[in-house]
Amino acid sequence: MSLDLDSPQRQVILDTETTGLDPADGHRIIEIGCVELVRRRPTGRHYHQYLQPDRLIDPGAEEVHGISNAFLADKPRFSEVCGDFLEFVRDAELIIHNAPFDVGFINHELTLLSQPAGLLGDYCVITDSLVMARKLHPGQRNSLDALCKRYQVDNSGRDLHGALLDARILADVYLAMTGGQKSLTLEAEVTAASPVANEATLRLPADRPRLRVIRACEDEQAAHSQMLERLGVKSAW
Repeated sequence: MSLDLDSPQRQVILDTETTGLDPADGHRIIEIGCVELVRRRPTGRHYHQYLQPDRLIDPGAEEVHGISNAFLADKPRFSEVCGDFLEFVRDAELIIHNAPFDVGFINHELTLLSQPAGLLGDYCVITDSLVMARKLHPGQRNSLDALCKRYQVDNSGRDLHGALLDARILADVYLAMTGGQKSLTLEAEVTAASPVANEATLRLPADRPRLRVIRACEDEQAAHSQMLERLGVKSAW
């Protein structure tokens, strides 16, 4: 499919956490995190969901993301949230770091549904930010942490991997990597897509004291006019 170029460009930054490394070994998704950009500006909309995988998490995977089997015991299954997830990413350009990993897991989940839903690529365009980074920085480390350091993106809160946290960090990295756009965290506060935020930023307090206006005296106006005449500029007084 292709993006509708007549509509505002919509991008979704996505990350997942899983029970292990390979869906072919029966591993499943346990967390999905997405953040939305429109015309390269964050809208404040996001999608985040923990999932019950119906299998145990590998100890090595738990060390990476810190999500336990007990924590997921009461979470919904992918089949229960699939509709909402696909609606969120529909018609967007999906930005994923090392896309084959996440896309492979999502497509595996889609194939397990009792009602066929196609594959992820049927709903959106998929862009791999790792491939982009390797073209921009050949022969260098291009992990998300390495790119954060290269583009001075703050990832100090990333002690453990988390899908929504990593999606937000990747959004900052992607914007910096593709044109020096302002960071997600700065833009999220005031954006054209958030008129309420703009209004709140520009409105002055009702009890603010009136500013004192000090006008130039006649001597000051005359001196100003003389200076403008020397410069060849017509006086505005």
